[in-house]
Amino acid sequence: MPSTVVPPRPQPGPGPIVVPPGLAGVAVTETTIGHVRGVEGFYHYRQYSAVDLAQARPVEDVWHLLFTGDLPDRARHEEFTARVAALRQIPDDVLAALPAIAAAAPAPLDGLRTALSLAGAAQGLRPLWDLDEPARLRDALLVCAQVPTLLTALYRLGQGLEPIPPRDDLSYAANYLFMLTGAEPRPEHARAIERYLVSTIDHGFNASTFTARVIASTGADVAACVVGGIGALSGPLHGGAPSRALDALDAIGTPDRIDAWVRERIEQGDRIMGFGHPVYRTEDPRSRMLRATAEELGGDLVAFAVQVERRVLDLLAELKPGRELHTNVEFYAGVVMELVGLPRAMFTPTFASSRVIGWCAHVLEQARDRKIIRPDATYVGPPPPQPVPPLG
Repeated sequence: MPSTVVPPRPQPGPGPIVVPPGLAGVAVTETTIGHVRGVEGFYHYRQYSAVDLAQARPVEDVWHLLFTGDLPDRARHEEFTARVAALRQIPDDVLAALPAIAAAAPAPLDGLRTALSLAGAAQGLRPLWDLDEPARLRDALLVCAQVPTLLTALYRLGQGLEPIPPRDDLSYAANYLFMLTGAEPRPEHARAIERYLVSTIDHGFNASTFTARVIASTGADVAACVVGGIGALSGPLHGGAPSRALDALDAIGTPDRIDAWVRERIEQGDRIMGFGHPVYRTEDPRSRMLRATAEELGGDLVAFAVQVERRVLDLLAELKPGRELHTNVEFYAGVVMELVGLPRAMFTPTFASSRVIGWCAHVLEQARDRKIIRPDATYVGPPPPQPVPPLG
Protein backbone atom coordinates (compact mmCIF):
# COMPACT_ATOMS: atom_id res chain seq x y z
CA MET A 1 0.00 0.00 0.00
CA PRO A 2 1.27 3.50 -0.69
CA SER A 3 2.28 5.42 2.38
CA THR A 4 0.03 8.20 3.61
CA VAL A 5 1.59 11.62 3.41
CA VAL A 6 0.51 13.89 6.23
CA PRO A 7 0.56 17.51 5.11
CA PRO A 8 2.48 19.90 7.34
CA ARG A 9 0.42 21.81 9.89
CA PRO A 10 -0.22 25.34 8.63
CA GLN A 11 1.78 27.93 10.51
CA PRO A 12 0.17 31.08 11.90
CA GLY A 13 0.22 33.94 9.48
CA PRO A 14 1.77 37.33 10.12
CA GLY A 15 -1.55 38.95 11.07
CA PRO A 16 -2.82 39.35 14.63
CA ILE A 17 -4.53 36.48 16.42
CA VAL A 18 -7.95 37.74 17.38
CA VAL A 19 -9.59 36.18 20.44
CA PRO A 20 -12.51 37.37 22.56
CA PRO A 21 -11.78 38.89 25.99
CA GLY A 22 -11.39 36.22 28.64
CA LEU A 23 -11.35 33.53 25.92
CA ALA A 24 -15.15 33.58 26.10
CA GLY A 25 -16.58 30.87 23.84
CA VAL A 26 -13.15 29.52 22.86
CA ALA A 27 -12.88 25.72 23.17
CA VAL A 28 -9.34 25.01 24.37
CA THR A 29 -9.50 21.20 24.48
CA GLU A 30 -11.80 18.19 24.46
CA THR A 31 -13.06 16.61 27.68
CA THR A 32 -15.15 13.64 28.74
CA ILE A 33 -15.69 14.94 32.29
CA GLY A 34 -18.67 17.24 31.84
CA HIS A 35 -20.11 20.38 30.32
CA VAL A 36 -22.30 23.40 31.09
CA ARG A 37 -25.11 24.26 28.66
CA GLY A 38 -25.89 27.77 29.82
CA VAL A 39 -28.74 28.59 27.45
CA GLU A 40 -30.65 25.51 28.61
CA GLY A 41 -29.77 25.87 32.29
CA PHE A 42 -28.26 22.38 32.39
CA TYR A 43 -24.91 20.85 33.28
CA HIS A 44 -23.69 17.30 33.55
CA TYR A 45 -20.92 15.08 34.88
CA ARG A 46 -20.06 12.64 32.13
CA GLN A 47 -23.42 11.29 30.87
CA TYR A 48 -25.47 12.15 33.97
CA SER A 49 -27.26 15.33 35.04
CA ALA A 50 -25.21 16.82 37.88
CA VAL A 51 -28.39 17.82 39.72
CA ASP A 52 -29.80 14.29 39.40
CA LEU A 53 -26.54 12.94 40.83
CA ALA A 54 -26.69 15.39 43.74
CA GLN A 55 -30.16 14.20 44.58
CA ALA A 56 -29.49 10.47 44.17
CA ARG A 57 -25.85 9.67 44.96
CA PRO A 58 -23.27 10.46 47.69
CA VAL A 59 -20.04 12.36 47.11
CA GLU A 60 -18.01 9.15 46.94
CA ASP A 61 -20.02 7.78 44.00
CA VAL A 62 -19.66 10.98 41.97
CA TRP A 63 -15.97 11.09 42.85
CA HIS A 64 -15.68 7.53 41.50
CA LEU A 65 -17.58 8.56 38.36
CA LEU A 66 -15.31 11.49 37.58
CA PHE A 67 -12.10 9.57 38.25
CA THR A 68 -12.96 6.28 36.53
CA GLY A 69 -15.86 7.04 34.17
CA ASP A 70 -18.33 4.72 35.93
CA LEU A 71 -20.91 4.99 38.67
CA PRO A 72 -20.17 2.25 41.19
CA ASP A 73 -22.52 -0.53 42.18
CA ARG A 74 -22.96 -1.34 45.88
CA ALA A 75 -19.80 -3.46 46.15
CA ARG A 76 -17.58 -0.94 44.37
CA HIS A 77 -19.19 1.90 46.35
CA GLU A 78 -18.18 0.25 49.61
CA GLU A 79 -14.69 -0.52 48.33
CA PHE A 80 -14.07 3.01 47.06
CA THR A 81 -15.58 4.65 50.15
CA ALA A 82 -13.27 2.61 52.40
CA ARG A 83 -10.27 3.39 50.21
CA VAL A 84 -10.68 7.17 50.30
CA ALA A 85 -11.70 7.25 53.98
CA ALA A 86 -8.36 5.61 54.83
CA LEU A 87 -6.53 8.52 53.14
CA ARG A 88 -8.08 11.34 55.20
CA GLN A 89 -5.49 11.43 57.98
CA ILE A 90 -2.67 13.90 57.38
CA PRO A 91 0.94 13.10 58.42
CA ASP A 92 2.04 14.08 61.92
CA ASP A 93 4.77 16.44 60.68
CA VAL A 94 2.23 18.32 58.56
CA LEU A 95 -0.24 18.42 61.46
CA ALA A 96 2.48 19.88 63.68
CA ALA A 97 3.02 22.75 61.22
CA LEU A 98 -0.65 23.71 60.94
CA PRO A 99 -0.80 26.00 64.02
CA ALA A 100 1.89 28.25 62.54
CA ILE A 101 0.14 28.26 59.15
CA ALA A 102 -3.21 29.11 60.75
CA ALA A 103 -1.63 31.92 62.75
CA ALA A 104 0.01 33.42 59.66
CA ALA A 105 -3.02 32.97 57.37
CA PRO A 106 -6.28 33.40 59.32
CA ALA A 107 -8.42 32.64 56.25
CA PRO A 108 -8.55 28.82 55.88
CA LEU A 109 -8.44 28.96 52.07
CA ASP A 110 -5.25 31.02 52.21
CA GLY A 111 -3.69 28.61 54.68
CA LEU A 112 -4.68 25.66 52.53
CA ARG A 113 -2.30 26.73 49.76
CA THR A 114 0.68 26.44 52.08
CA ALA A 115 -0.59 23.39 53.96
CA LEU A 116 -1.30 21.42 50.80
CA SER A 117 2.10 22.26 49.32
CA LEU A 118 3.68 20.98 52.52
CA ALA A 119 1.50 17.85 52.59
CA GLY A 120 2.35 17.04 48.99
CA ALA A 121 6.08 17.41 49.59
CA ALA A 122 5.97 15.52 52.89
CA GLN A 123 4.23 12.56 51.28
CA GLY A 124 6.54 12.42 48.32
CA LEU A 125 4.15 13.37 45.53
CA ARG A 126 6.12 13.18 42.29
CA PRO A 127 5.64 14.97 38.95
CA LEU A 128 2.77 13.63 36.86
CA TRP A 129 5.18 13.32 33.96
CA ASP A 130 7.10 10.61 35.81
CA LEU A 131 4.07 8.56 36.91
CA ASP A 132 1.94 5.89 35.31
CA GLU A 133 -1.85 6.03 35.46
CA PRO A 134 -2.30 4.06 38.74
CA ALA A 135 0.25 6.26 40.50
CA ARG A 136 -1.42 9.45 39.26
CA LEU A 137 -4.77 8.14 40.49
CA ARG A 138 -3.27 7.32 43.88
CA ASP A 139 -1.88 10.83 44.31
CA ALA A 140 -5.12 12.45 43.17
CA LEU A 141 -7.15 10.39 45.65
CA LEU A 142 -4.76 11.34 48.43
CA VAL A 143 -5.01 15.07 47.73
CA CYS A 144 -8.81 15.03 47.48
CA ALA A 145 -9.14 13.03 50.70
CA GLN A 146 -6.85 15.30 52.71
CA VAL A 147 -8.11 18.73 51.63
CA PRO A 148 -11.22 18.60 53.89
CA THR A 149 -9.04 17.50 56.84
CA LEU A 150 -6.62 20.37 56.25
CA LEU A 151 -9.38 22.96 55.83
CA THR A 152 -11.29 22.02 58.96
CA ALA A 153 -8.08 21.79 61.01
CA LEU A 154 -6.97 25.23 59.86
CA TYR A 155 -10.35 26.74 60.70
CA ARG A 156 -10.46 25.23 64.19
CA LEU A 157 -6.88 26.27 64.94
CA GLY A 158 -7.78 29.80 63.87
CA GLN A 159 -10.60 29.73 66.42
CA GLY A 160 -8.30 28.55 69.21
CA LEU A 161 -9.65 24.98 69.02
CA GLU A 162 -7.88 21.67 68.53
CA PRO A 163 -8.28 19.89 65.16
CA ILE A 164 -10.61 16.91 65.17
CA PRO A 165 -9.24 13.75 63.52
CA PRO A 166 -11.31 12.28 60.68
CA ARG A 167 -13.50 9.23 61.19
CA ASP A 168 -13.36 6.33 58.76
CA ASP A 169 -16.92 5.26 59.57
CA LEU A 170 -18.58 8.49 58.38
CA SER A 171 -19.39 9.47 54.82
CA TYR A 172 -17.47 12.29 53.15
CA ALA A 173 -20.15 14.87 53.94
CA ALA A 174 -20.86 13.70 57.49
CA ASN A 175 -17.16 13.49 58.28
CA TYR A 176 -16.63 17.04 56.97
CA LEU A 177 -19.26 18.44 59.32
CA PHE A 178 -17.93 16.29 62.17
CA MET A 179 -14.34 17.53 61.75
CA LEU A 180 -15.61 21.11 61.68
CA THR A 181 -18.00 21.05 64.64
CA GLY A 182 -16.94 18.08 66.75
CA ALA A 183 -20.46 16.68 66.72
CA GLU A 184 -21.84 13.95 64.52
CA PRO A 185 -24.31 15.76 62.24
CA ARG A 186 -28.00 15.08 61.96
CA PRO A 187 -28.69 12.91 58.88
CA GLU A 188 -30.74 15.63 57.17
CA HIS A 189 -27.89 18.11 57.64
CA ALA A 190 -25.31 15.70 56.24
CA ARG A 191 -27.54 15.00 53.25
CA ALA A 192 -28.20 18.70 52.63
CA ILE A 193 -24.50 19.60 52.60
CA GLU A 194 -23.81 16.50 50.49
CA ARG A 195 -26.15 17.80 47.78
CA TYR A 196 -24.29 21.08 47.78
CA LEU A 197 -20.91 19.36 47.64
CA VAL A 198 -21.93 17.12 44.72
CA SER A 199 -23.44 20.05 42.83
CA THR A 200 -20.17 22.02 43.00
CA ILE A 201 -17.65 19.28 42.19
CA ASP A 202 -17.23 20.46 38.59
CA HIS A 203 -18.61 23.23 36.42
CA GLY A 204 -16.99 23.43 33.02
CA PHE A 205 -13.76 25.19 32.11
CA ASN A 206 -13.89 27.86 34.79
CA ALA A 207 -10.76 29.79 35.74
CA SER A 208 -9.59 27.45 38.51
CA THR A 209 -10.16 24.29 36.48
CA PHE A 210 -8.30 25.76 33.51
CA THR A 211 -5.48 26.84 35.84
CA ALA A 212 -5.15 23.34 37.27
CA ARG A 213 -5.06 21.86 33.77
CA VAL A 214 -2.40 24.32 32.59
CA ILE A 215 -0.20 23.33 35.52
CA ALA A 216 -0.89 19.64 34.89
CA SER A 217 0.23 20.10 31.29
CA THR A 218 3.70 21.01 32.57
CA GLY A 219 3.96 17.62 34.26
CA ALA A 220 3.93 19.05 37.80
CA ASP A 221 2.68 17.02 40.76
CA VAL A 222 -1.01 16.85 41.71
CA ALA A 223 -0.64 19.04 44.79
CA ALA A 224 0.95 21.81 42.70
CA CYS A 225 -1.96 21.65 40.25
CA VAL A 226 -4.53 21.93 43.05
CA VAL A 227 -2.66 24.76 44.78
CA GLY A 228 -2.88 26.68 41.50
CA GLY A 229 -6.61 25.98 41.36
CA ILE A 230 -7.02 27.25 44.92
CA GLY A 231 -5.18 30.44 44.01
CA ALA A 232 -7.55 31.05 41.10
CA LEU A 233 -10.60 30.24 43.23
CA SER A 234 -9.53 32.76 45.88
CA GLY A 235 -10.13 35.66 43.49
CA PRO A 236 -13.39 37.56 44.19
CA LEU A 237 -14.54 37.18 40.58
CA HIS A 238 -14.45 33.40 40.79
CA GLY A 239 -14.71 31.97 44.30
CA GLY A 240 -18.36 32.80 44.69
CA ALA A 241 -20.05 34.74 47.41
CA PRO A 242 -22.49 32.55 49.34
CA SER A 243 -21.55 34.37 52.53
CA ARG A 244 -22.04 37.75 50.83
CA ALA A 245 -25.46 36.68 49.60
CA LEU A 246 -26.34 35.79 53.18
CA ASP A 247 -24.95 39.12 54.35
CA ALA A 248 -27.40 40.78 51.96
CA LEU A 249 -30.30 38.99 53.63
CA ASP A 250 -29.01 40.24 56.97
CA ALA A 251 -28.76 43.81 55.64
CA ILE A 252 -32.32 43.74 54.32
CA GLY A 253 -33.52 42.38 57.62
CA THR A 254 -37.31 42.47 57.22
CA PRO A 255 -39.76 42.05 54.31
CA ASP A 256 -40.79 45.72 54.33
CA ARG A 257 -37.20 46.75 53.49
CA ILE A 258 -36.71 44.50 50.47
CA ASP A 259 -37.80 46.86 47.71
CA ALA A 260 -35.98 49.94 48.98
CA TRP A 261 -32.75 48.06 49.63
CA VAL A 262 -32.73 46.29 46.27
CA ARG A 263 -33.75 49.37 44.25
CA GLU A 264 -30.97 51.42 45.81
CA ARG A 265 -28.35 48.79 44.96
CA ILE A 266 -29.52 48.40 41.39
CA GLU A 267 -29.75 52.14 40.76
CA GLN A 268 -26.22 52.59 42.15
CA GLY A 269 -24.96 49.91 39.76
CA ASP A 270 -24.05 47.51 42.56
CA ARG A 271 -24.17 43.78 42.01
CA ILE A 272 -26.87 41.90 43.90
CA MET A 273 -25.01 38.93 45.34
CA GLY A 274 -26.58 35.61 44.39
CA PHE A 275 -27.99 36.80 41.06
CA GLY A 276 -26.56 36.64 37.55
CA HIS A 277 -24.06 34.21 36.06
CA PRO A 278 -21.48 34.48 33.24
CA VAL A 279 -22.72 31.26 31.59
CA TYR A 280 -26.36 30.64 32.47
CA ARG A 281 -29.03 32.56 30.58
CA THR A 282 -31.76 31.06 32.70
CA GLU A 283 -32.01 30.02 36.33
CA ASP A 284 -28.94 28.20 37.63
CA PRO A 285 -30.01 24.54 38.01
CA ARG A 286 -27.99 24.33 41.21
CA SER A 287 -30.12 27.12 42.65
CA ARG A 288 -33.34 25.22 41.98
CA MET A 289 -32.01 22.13 43.70
CA LEU A 290 -30.65 24.03 46.71
CA ARG A 291 -33.88 26.01 47.07
CA ALA A 292 -35.75 22.71 47.39
CA THR A 293 -33.11 21.47 49.86
CA ALA A 294 -33.47 24.62 51.96
CA GLU A 295 -37.25 24.30 51.94
CA GLU A 296 -36.93 20.71 53.20
CA LEU A 297 -34.92 22.02 56.15
CA GLY A 298 -37.44 24.83 56.66
CA GLY A 299 -37.46 27.79 59.01
CA ASP A 300 -37.84 31.56 58.99
CA LEU A 301 -34.58 32.14 57.11
CA VAL A 302 -35.76 29.99 54.22
CA ALA A 303 -39.15 31.71 54.01
CA PHE A 304 -37.46 35.12 54.03
CA ALA A 305 -34.91 34.06 51.39
CA VAL A 306 -37.69 32.89 49.06
CA GLN A 307 -39.50 36.19 49.53
CA VAL A 308 -36.35 38.21 48.83
CA GLU A 309 -35.53 36.12 45.76
CA ARG A 310 -38.94 36.76 44.19
CA ARG A 311 -38.75 40.52 44.72
CA VAL A 312 -35.16 40.76 43.49
CA LEU A 313 -36.08 38.94 40.29
CA ASP A 314 -39.10 41.19 39.77
CA LEU A 315 -37.04 44.34 40.32
CA LEU A 316 -34.19 43.16 38.10
CA ALA A 317 -36.68 42.48 35.32
CA GLU A 318 -38.15 45.95 35.81
CA LEU A 319 -34.94 47.95 36.15
CA LYS A 320 -32.64 45.89 33.91
CA PRO A 321 -34.93 44.59 31.15
CA GLY A 322 -33.39 42.08 28.76
CA ARG A 323 -30.37 41.36 30.98
CA GLU A 324 -31.32 37.71 31.78
CA LEU A 325 -30.32 37.99 35.43
CA HIS A 326 -31.46 34.95 37.41
CA THR A 327 -30.75 33.34 40.77
CA ASN A 328 -27.38 31.57 40.89
CA VAL A 329 -25.94 28.87 43.13
CA GLU A 330 -24.60 31.32 45.71
CA PHE A 331 -27.98 32.52 46.97
CA TYR A 332 -29.36 29.30 48.40
CA ALA A 333 -25.93 27.78 49.00
CA GLY A 334 -25.44 30.31 51.76
CA VAL A 335 -28.86 29.54 53.21
CA VAL A 336 -28.24 25.78 53.22
CA MET A 337 -24.78 26.11 54.77
CA GLU A 338 -26.13 28.43 57.46
CA LEU A 339 -28.91 25.99 58.30
CA VAL A 340 -26.54 23.03 58.76
CA GLY A 341 -24.28 25.04 61.06
CA LEU A 342 -21.33 25.96 58.87
CA PRO A 343 -19.60 29.21 59.91
CA ARG A 344 -19.60 31.80 57.15
CA ALA A 345 -15.81 31.87 57.05
CA MET A 346 -16.01 28.27 55.80
CA PHE A 347 -18.52 28.80 52.97
CA THR A 348 -15.97 29.27 50.17
CA PRO A 349 -13.54 26.71 51.66
CA THR A 350 -16.42 24.21 51.65
CA PHE A 351 -16.85 24.95 47.95
CA ALA A 352 -13.13 24.26 47.49
CA SER A 353 -13.35 20.99 49.43
CA SER A 354 -15.62 19.54 46.74
CA ARG A 355 -14.20 21.35 43.70
CA VAL A 356 -10.81 19.73 44.34
CA ILE A 357 -12.37 16.48 43.11
CA GLY A 358 -13.28 18.13 39.81
CA TRP A 359 -9.86 19.75 39.53
CA CYS A 360 -8.16 16.40 40.03
CA ALA A 361 -10.40 14.68 37.48
CA HIS A 362 -9.27 17.31 34.96
CA VAL A 363 -5.66 16.97 36.07
CA LEU A 364 -5.78 13.21 35.40
CA GLU A 365 -7.35 13.80 31.99
CA GLN A 366 -4.82 16.49 31.09
CA ALA A 367 -1.88 14.32 32.20
CA ARG A 368 -2.80 11.74 29.56
CA ASP A 369 -2.26 14.34 26.81
CA ARG A 370 1.43 14.84 27.69
CA LYS A 371 1.60 18.10 25.80
CA ILE A 372 2.23 21.44 27.47
CA ILE A 373 -0.40 24.15 27.06
CA ARG A 374 1.41 27.01 25.33
CA PRO A 375 -0.92 29.56 23.70
CA ASP A 376 0.14 32.67 21.84
CA ALA A 377 -0.61 36.34 22.46
CA THR A 378 -1.11 39.30 20.17
CA TYR A 379 1.62 41.88 20.70
CA VAL A 380 0.25 45.45 20.78
CA GLY A 381 3.28 47.37 22.12
CA PRO A 382 5.65 49.77 20.29
CA PRO A 383 6.78 48.35 16.93
CA PRO A 384 10.17 46.59 17.08
CA PRO A 385 13.01 46.67 16.42
CA GLN A 386 13.92 50.11 17.71
CA PRO A 387 17.53 51.25 18.18
CA VAL A 388 18.72 50.77 21.75
CA PRO A 389 19.59 54.20 23.20
CA PRO A 390 23.05 54.54 24.74
CA LEU A 391 23.28 54.67 28.54
CA GLY A 392 23.54 58.19 29.94
